[in-house]
Amino acid sequence: MLTLASKLKRDDGLKGSRTSASASDSTRRVSVRDKLLVKEVAELEANLPCTCKVHFPDPNKLHCFQLTVSPDEGYYQGGKFQFETEVPDAYNMVPPKVKCLTKIWHPNITEAGEICLSLLREHSIDGTGWAPTRTLKDLLNFDDPLNIEAAEHHLRDKEDFRNKVDDYIKRYAR
Repeated sequence: MLTLASKLKRDDGLKGSRTSASASDSTRRVSVRDKLLVKEVAELEANLPCTCKVHFPDPNKLHCFQLTVSPDEGYYQGGKFQFETEVPDAYNMVPPKVKCLTKIWHPNITEAGEICLSLLREHSIDGTGWAPTRTLKDLLNFDDPLNIEAAEHHLRDKEDFRNKVDDYIKRYAR
């Protein structure tokens, strides 16, 4: 199977032997994003906790992948949560787009799957937004509120919050 990583290696080997009669540059050109992703995906996979798994539906498209998180502690223990990540062409100047595919009751995730992470914003007042120096590994930090109802629920009644989380896990995250 040809993967993006093997394509990059093959293309690097052909650089010196390229002639005007060879295939056009456009068929061999690999984007900056894809070159960055080869390294960053390897780093991400090496640093994933055992409760997380990354899946590439198409190994030639490292810019589209799914992350499965199966927490082994806390409110979400026993659940299996799917996240979809799409890395845009302008990466690393703009952040990846991340969506939760599993319905979840969480202060940082809406029921529609929108995720609030300050580092996913292109611009942020507090300086914690996306910057070209960030990598995919930085996405493993989930400390930014969005779902106000869930956040207030947690503050108001932790036991009832836990019960609602458990209900969502039983209904949507098995």
